[in-house]
Amino acid sequence: MTTTVERTGRARTRTASPAGRGVVGTLLLYALLLILSVLVLAPLLWMLSTSFKTTGDATVLPPQWVPPEPTLEGYRTLFADAQAPLLRWFGNSVLVGVLHTVLVLATASAAAYPLARMRFPGRRVVFAVIVATLFVPGFVFLMPNYLIVDGLGWLDTVWALVIPGAASAFGVFFLCQFFAGLPAALEEAALIDGANRWQIFVRVVLPLSKAPLATLGLLTFLASWNDFLWPLYVLFNPSQLTLPAGLATLRGAYATDFPAVMAGAAVASVPVLVLFAFVQRYVIAGVARSGLKG
Repeated sequence: MTTTVERTGRARTRTASPAGRGVVGTLLLYALLLILSVLVLAPLLWMLSTSFKTTGDATVLPPQWVPPEPTLEGYRTLFADAQAPLLRWFGNSVLVGVLHTVLVLATASAAAYPLARMRFPGRRVVFAVIVATLFVPGFVFLMPNYLIVDGLGWLDTVWALVIPGAASAFGVFFLCQFFAGLPAALEEAALIDGANRWQIFVRVVLPLSKAPLATLGLLTFLASWNDFLWPLYVLFNPSQLTLPAGLATLRGAYATDFPAVMAGAAVASVPVLVLFAFVQRYVIAGVARSGLKG
């Protein structure tokens, strides 16, 4: 009887041990995720807090997370400054981001489909060259792009921001991976029904590609929205600036209005959050679908 009880106790100990380790592992995972969340959210919370501070409170040491005297002065300064047309900058950024995103989706999908689904001489070489351009630093293209834009007379216009970069090597590579995984039976059925390649691309492939197109569109819009260096090179009129470039002009040579700058950054983050709220289900669906076979 004693031997049976001892064996039962040892069995329970061996059974409980993996469960205990599982609980500890789960707690450690949640602790790590909590730390990462704090690290990601801390700059955003600091930006929002500073936007409601006075100029003196924004530069006080040690820094204060909670504004001692919350005020909207930073937002008033931002919207009332005639030298800083925030709404105009905001509209310019939206226009540039939308046009650039549409062009990238159009060119990338049109280039990715034949590379992924059609067979022609030199296809592998073309694809290899496109992928190789991903390894070239973007800074290298600044001067050639500037000379091309200048020669076309597009300096200080919206086209200087929209056209360069419209042929996205990353977009072609990204969509190629999805198009290559589509079942060939879909195209064969469409060909039997009398559809040509263009009709298959528009009526079959693109409707099935909402998730990758939404993901690429989100990434492209974010890159265009946050672009800072290129607009400073090609735009000269303050009213033509985009939001990131315009907010940089709020920094003076000897002093910076930090509440106004942070208020502008808070305003600039709103469209990104709204856009992500609309397309996140497509992005999540694309990631989840990529793990399915057949």
